[in-house]
Amino acid sequence: MACTGAGSTNSRSRCVTETVNGSHHFTINGYSLAKGMGVGKYIASESFSVGGYQWAIYFYPDGKNAEDNSLYVSVFIALASEGTDVRALFELTMLDQSGKGKHKVHSHFDRSLESGPYTLKYRGSMWGYKRFFRRAHLETSDFLKSDSLAITCTVGVVVSSTQGPRLYSIPVPEPDLGQHFGMLLESGEGTDVAFEVDGEVFHAHKLVLAARSPVFKAQLFGPMRDRNSSNLQIADIEAPVCNFFSFNSCCLVFEIQVH
Repeated sequence: MACTGAGSTNSRSRCVTETVNGSHHFTINGYSLAKGMGVGKYIASESFSVGGYQWAIYFYPDGKNAEDNSLYVSVFIALASEGTDVRALFELTMLDQSGKGKHKVHSHFDRSLESGPYTLKYRGSMWGYKRFFRRAHLETSDFLKSDSLAITCTVGVVVSSTQGPRLYSIPVPEPDLGQHFGMLLESGEGTDVAFEVDGEVFHAHKLVLAARSPVFKAQLFGPMRDRNSSNLQIADIEAPVCNFFSFNSCCLVFEIQVH
């Protein structure tokens, strides 16, 4: 049984491993003209970005390895940018161009991988099939139409992240409440009480006055408050003095006689 003291703390985090996926469609026009370019020579797609890395599709019309005697076409996906031990899932699809949907698919995504995702060690590392399709069968199939082939490659780059509680920083505003009250009083917006002092009228806010002065609190909200508490007369104080204290958020520090 674990014991926790007054100073102990508990925390938690989790590791999330997932794939960042992306696809590229590569069309090869003029297949018959590409034949005979030589074993080990390839046609490359434009590079494309998935998971922060560049990738390219390599199509070998005469095959990748000499021992196959050009009996097969080869298709590979290559890491085309700098990277070390890049782990990924791949899918290579040669599209059936008859409209029947009978595509030729080699995929990591739909099956369990006993040894996990494939690891590409460095730039130029490849994954694919030396014997992707027997060339004689390909040339009489629905995959070849108008001397063109269509290949789609999907890459899923494995990424991991550790997630913990998120800390948020809330900026604390400057202590300028008094300034804001002064601006509110100066604007006259929302005023609900008027003072007549030495023949001059000043407007203010009842709640602010009550919060700052117990005299005004009793006068404006107490049981003995005046029935006409919106218009008050103040004696024994000159107008400039009243204006000074009103502008400073009604911070009155002396008793005044209210009629």
